[in-house]
Amino acid sequence: MVDTNTGIERGTVPVARLRALVSGRVLVPGDADYEEARTVYLGGMDQRPAVIVQPADAGDVARVVALAREDELPLAVKGGGHSMFCLNDGGIVLDTSSLRDLDIDPETRTAWAGAGLNAGEYSKAAAEHGLVTGFGDTGSVGIGGITVGGGIGYLVRKYGLTVDDLLAAEVVTADGRLLQVDAEHEPDLFWAIRGGGGNFGVVTRLNFRLHELGTVTGGLLLLPATPEVVAGFVEAAENAPEELSTIANVMPSPPMPFVPEELHGTPIVLAILVYAGEGEAAEAALAPFRGLAAPIADMIQAMPFPGVYPPEEEGFHPVAAARSLFTDSFGVDDAKLVLEQIASSSAAMPAVQLRVLGGAMARVPADATAFAHRDRKILINVAAMYQEPEEAELHTRWADELTAALQKGVPGVYVNFLAEDSEARIREAYPAGTWERLRAVKRAYDPTNLFRRNSNIPPADEPR
Repeated sequence: MVDTNTGIERGTVPVARLRALVSGRVLVPGDADYEEARTVYLGGMDQRPAVIVQPADAGDVARVVALAREDELPLAVKGGGHSMFCLNDGGIVLDTSSLRDLDIDPETRTAWAGAGLNAGEYSKAAAEHGLVTGFGDTGSVGIGGITVGGGIGYLVRKYGLTVDDLLAAEVVTADGRLLQVDAEHEPDLFWAIRGGGGNFGVVTRLNFRLHELGTVTGGLLLLPATPEVVAGFVEAAENAPEELSTIANVMPSPPMPFVPEELHGTPIVLAILVYAGEGEAAEAALAPFRGLAAPIADMIQAMPFPGVYPPEEEGFHPVAAARSLFTDSFGVDDAKLVLEQIASSSAAMPAVQLRVLGGAMARVPADATAFAHRDRKILINVAAMYQEPEEAELHTRWADELTAALQKGVPGVYVNFLAEDSEARIREAYPAGTWERLRAVKRAYDPTNLFRRNSNIPPADEPR
């Protein structure tokens, strides 16, 4: 049988040769742990790789990459499993979640971390020393995947993007070399992996800067959603001190136990706020949000940083039509549109997420990293979660139309949040100069586009 996506004959992956080459685990359909290894965060993904390799070390990664290149086999890279690109049909999947070493140096406030660790695991270990590195908003996301796309999370206004704290990395390139890259060694590659995604190699270890932060003040704040409250939340976030980063989800209220039953299904702002610190300064920063309306629930408290990652429901694999955009303004009229569109959606759970940016992220020069949207004010995610596959087109159209309206004709998208619109919108993730520089790095390090199972940056123009 031929894979219709790749044109490559399934079953041609040389499993015995792979097992002889690597020290780690090589899983094929029928093996005890194969099904678990191909399970990912997102629902609706049912690809069946011919083989899943869980490497023992970077040497294993290099040997697998070399084999995939030589035999022209499809290759995907899986870490935390949050990407829609982390599996394939009939090819090889490198499951880097097996690369889990972590060496924290409290004296220099740096850490070398295996790319297969997730954000929660890394953060919990760092917190034992009163230290943090900012990642995203979910503890189970793999640190390798989120980092190479940028990293926008609960500390973005205080400390910047995750890539702003990346000091060095070990990368296996398409020719099977293991390179240590930093500002002085392979500087073009180091620039590219800070925002260019998985286009240039497999990251096996990362060297991060850590910040002293023992306690944060944060948690869940639920407010009734009116146009004035939603727009007011964005305005308050823009005016907040840089120590405060926020994520606000505008959505119908789920039947949560701390929400009165009569409010279930009514529009709410489900926000997570994180202030890097505690005490009076934190309370002063949070007061404008609490003053927008009488809170439905207020669970904000002082806690160690890992406490900001909400508990995740076991077995939860959402299927959603999701789109992302940057915008530079969001007012009452935008809030009215969002609430109207959420009310009109027939999805099981429609939602619009608002992340106000700025602060430390915006002070880094746009050309310092491949992530170049430093001046954009707000990151918005539009999502419609649904259950029936035949509903996909309806909800995708809803997400596309709302995204276009909120984008207001100014392109821009966060590469880590591209989904099935990736091929059509990849250019929006990078300004023209950044795009051409990334293409040049791609030609130098992956001229045959081995690493194409991603939001792809091709080394050459596609044939028309």
